[in-house]
Amino acid sequence: MRAVPEPTRNEPRRRVIAAMSGGVDSAVAAARAVEAGHDVTGIHLALSRNPASYRSGARGCCTIEDANDARRAADVIGIPFYVWDMSERFHEDVVEDFMAEYAEGRTPNPCLRCNEKIKFAAVLDRALALGFDAVVTGHYAVVREGADGVELHRASDMAKDQSYVLGVLTQDQLRHSLFPLGDTPKPLVREEAARRGLLVADKPDSHDICFVADGDNAGWLKEKLGERLPNTDGAIIDENGAEVGRHSGTVAFTIGQRRGLRLGVPAADGKPRFVLDIEPVSGTVTVGPREHLAVDRIEGVKPRWCGSAPSVLDGGDVAVQLRAHGQEHRAVVSVDGERVAIELLDPAYGIAPGQAAVIYDGSRVVGSATIASTGRVGL
Repeated sequence: MRAVPEPTRNEPRRRVIAAMSGGVDSAVAAARAVEAGHDVTGIHLALSRNPASYRSGARGCCTIEDANDARRAADVIGIPFYVWDMSERFHEDVVEDFMAEYAEGRTPNPCLRCNEKIKFAAVLDRALALGFDAVVTGHYAVVREGADGVELHRASDMAKDQSYVLGVLTQDQLRHSLFPLGDTPKPLVREEAARRGLLVADKPDSHDICFVADGDNAGWLKEKLGERLPNTDGAIIDENGAEVGRHSGTVAFTIGQRRGLRLGVPAADGKPRFVLDIEPVSGTVTVGPREHLAVDRIEGVKPRWCGSAPSVLDGGDVAVQLRAHGQEHRAVVSVDGERVAIELLDPAYGIAPGQAAVIYDGSRVVGSATIASTGRVGL
């Protein structure tokens, strides 16, 4: 098992903002920050311009119930609590980005974008302007001092590790970030919440996209995008160009998808088929066997480095993670300005443009890039 460094202990007392989503993780993180001696103020982010326009029910993010849960947790912990309206920034930087990416046939990660643009940019900027020193969140990751500055590392609980969605953070943002849960498995966090009298101890985690009320991404996109969609219907073809079905919109598909294809013509070998390519302008979706999803070359753009220049990439032994809870892939990475070339030493499957490639040196996060294109083995 990969060795994970211990988080920094005995930190100097700081004045900090605790971002409280209404879930168990952020509540325990805020309580631990108080216990560590920090001067803590809790905030909840109001991310919807109309509270009824996103999801309803207590799901761990973005609802009125969640705001109430966060307030009750702050009362139990004994810290001041405020609601910060970030709805305009969230809609512009996360929701609009999500819609635009899907309309272009890409598969974005809105949680990663929210971390980049909202939680560790807009929120941190406001906190620093108000005289706070750092932002505390319930993310499962570790920040520690390294030889060349602050480093971001994986959490000890690999099943809950969230370093992937934090791979967009810069050195300066990491210096002003606290992740108190990085060394604790999730079951122990729930036990601690119960001991502290926090009513969210057994609250379920939220797994869906927070602003899609019913989890139906395709239906939500069709409703919101309307005429902005280049094609509302089109052909589903196999790798030989033969039409095997029709669809009512490319936003219903993502690379690597298997279910919900509704193909009218079965494969000759009887095996399942997967989405290989999406062409939003013509509305064409190409399907084929799983082996045709194999990728060993990735070109990334818009790199974000968590520290100084990534010298470890010069022929070093690194790994790349391509999904929030995906496996690591051994890789050789080279950087040329804003372009990042990634050669996977073992192939990946179902990798879509728009996703993030996060680069690791052991447990340390080196940085990330947005996937612009992929190359298939033998092609």
